[in-house]
Amino acid sequence: MAAMLVFSAIGHFLFPSGMAQMIPDFLPARKLLVYLTGALEVVFALGLLSRKYAKTTGWLLIAFLLLVLPANINAAMQGLNYQTGALDGPGINYLWFRIPLQLFFIVWIYLSACKSK
Repeated sequence: MAAMLVFSAIGHFLFPSGMAQMIPDFLPARKLLVYLTGALEVVFALGLLSRKYAKTTGWLLIAFLLLVLPANINAAMQGLNYQTGALDGPGINYLWFRIPLQLFFIVWIYLSACKSK
């Protein structure tokens, strides 16, 4: 999971303009939010690797994944290509992959970091 988070964070830094298009217009500084969430994903990755912080990180990460899911759904419904910001992305069919993957990540985090041992 930590590796996946770092991989995802890299996308935030490589494609900030396209990813900013995923964030609702009413939120200010959307590009800055992309950078901040990328940095947060790196912090989550480090937290999961720490025995001391893994459980807290796991719960925070589950909340984070639930909070960003609507942005991913919205982007897919618009056909947004997060790399370019153009509306030529995979579209709504992407959700058949993305939503189960997001649920898989949440269960994985819960079982590996949150569940009491």
